[in-house]
Amino acid sequence: MATMNVSLPDGLKHFVEAQVGERGYGTSSEFIRELIRREQARTRLRDLVVEGMASGSGSDLDEQYLDGLRDRVHRARADRA
Repeated sequence: MATMNVSLPDGLKHFVEAQVGERGYGTSSEFIRELIRREQARTRLRDLVVEGMASGSGSDLDEQYLDGLRDRVHRARADRA
């Protein structure tokens, strides 16, 4: 694993330390890694949304579409039970 040193103003350092204690992280590095993972996921989601928007027009979100979606969700729940 590579090491990276980050300088933080006192206020941010205290915030990180508080989050480590409150959220049960073992170290400040664990907390920072989690923040970076969340940002990666957010960035990936944004990229997928942009890709989807650029892929052309989608289907209409009418009552029939929503009813079908509800049915699929209910069937998936029933299959897991």
